[in-house]
Formats: sequence, structure tokens, C-alpha cells
Amino acid sequence: MRILLTNDDGYGAPGLDVLLSYLVAASERAGGAHEIVVIAPETERSGVSHAMSLRNPLKVRKLMEGRYTCSGTPADCVIVAGLKVMEGKVDLVISGINRGPNLGTDIIYSGTCGAARQAALVGIPAIAVSCARYAEPLDYRAGAAFVANNLDRLIATWRPDTFINVNAPSSDDENLPARWAVPGRNRYHDTMKSFEGAEGYLYCYLAEGRSERTFDPSSDHHAVQEGCIALSLVNINPEAAHPAEWNGSAFL
Repeated sequence: MRILLTNDDGYGAPGLDVLLSYLVAASERAGGAHEIVVIAPETERSGVSHAMSLRNPLKVRKLMEGRYTCSGTPADCVIVAGLKVMEGKVDLVISGINRGPNLGTDIIYSGTCGAARQAALVGIPAIAVSCARYAEPLDYRAGAAFVANNLDRLIATWRPDTFINVNAPSSDDENLPARWAVPGRNRYHDTMKSFEGAEGYLYCYLAEGRSERTFDPSSDHHAVQEGCIALSLVNINPEAAHPAEWNGSAFL
């Protein structure tokens, strides 16, 4: 199986390195069953969601055999892999392990999930993996072991037009229980700082805010809080929220 490994934290991020080591070990145990190619952003691209570089050329650097950096976004990495570097022969895309959670509404903003979504859009099974803890130090081993040891089972649960979102607690326990969960709901309370700069510009940047999570015992938030690895099969297609009987009717 040809596996593309990418992320949004950038090439050489600890989560990517740990996951790569576990995937390589799993492949060796299976007699070299997998070819693992890494194409990751050359710098951190957290929070870019599904952004793509449409107007600027992408710069891809080969560091060694099967290891590349890309000047673009996580979604760009998947596109470059499929159309050029791996010449369309991608059997599975794994994105992560992200530094911090991608739970519930976080999925919308996540570059980690953006890469998995891009793969699913072109029919490739995809898994987004995150370490569901904000504060350092983070231990990625629980999530890495789960994915590497359950590749066949995870692929079997994948469905077209979806990707699998995995959030693991920060832990060295390679046998944490895992359970299916629905993406929870977050409400963000952002703050902003600004200052007057040269030439009349107002410089604005997001400052530390807070978020609220709606309690739901079936949510990915709740599963992680209980020490479990949370899995969600996430639909990639926008869905209409208006009643079905409105379809085809005139607005006025």
C-alpha cells in the first residue's frame, strides 16, 4: 500500500515524526507491506482549513528518497502527491499527528482535516489524526500506535465522500480504548489586539480567547475527556439545512 503522510504543523514536527516511526515499524512487521511517502508543508500551516495555492507556483523540495517539503498548504501537499510526486498512485492519506485537538467545530478550521478532506474529494481513503491536548509536553504515542496497528480496520470503515477523524489523548499508553463519536459543538469567544502602524495601516492579530463546548455524551469531546480515542466518520459534502419541501419552490 502506498501511503502519503502529511500534516499542518510542518515537516519535522514531532507528531509527524512519531507517526512515521510507528508506520514504518508496522510496515516492517508486515514484511515491508507499505511504501510511506512524506510530503509536508515546509513551515507551519495550522488553521488554514482547505486553503489551496491557486495563483502561485508550489515549490517542492526532495530531501531524500520518499521525503519532501512543499511551500503550500496541507491540501496542496495532497494535490502535489497525487498529480506529480506519487503520480496518482496513492492508496491512503494520513494527516497528522496534529499538535492539539481537532474536535467538533475545530474540523472546519483545521489544516490537518483539510488535507484528509482533499484526499476524500478525489476518492482516496483518508485519516486525520490529532493529539487532543493543548499544553506541552504532548505524547503522541497513543494516537500513533492506534493508527499504525489498525490500518486495515480503519480503511475498512472508510466510506466514499468521508474522512476518518481521530483524536487521541496525550498518552504513552499504546492500548487506549477507542470509540465512535459524533463531532461536538464549540462556541468560540475570540479577542483581538491591534496597533497603528506605518503608512496608515491598522495591524490586527488574534489574541488568546476561550471556547465553550456543548455537553453531549456521544461527542468526540466527551470520549477524549473519558480517556478514550475518539473516531468520527466525517462527511465532506455540504448539506442543505432547509426543509426538503422547499426544494424547487420559488423564493418569492
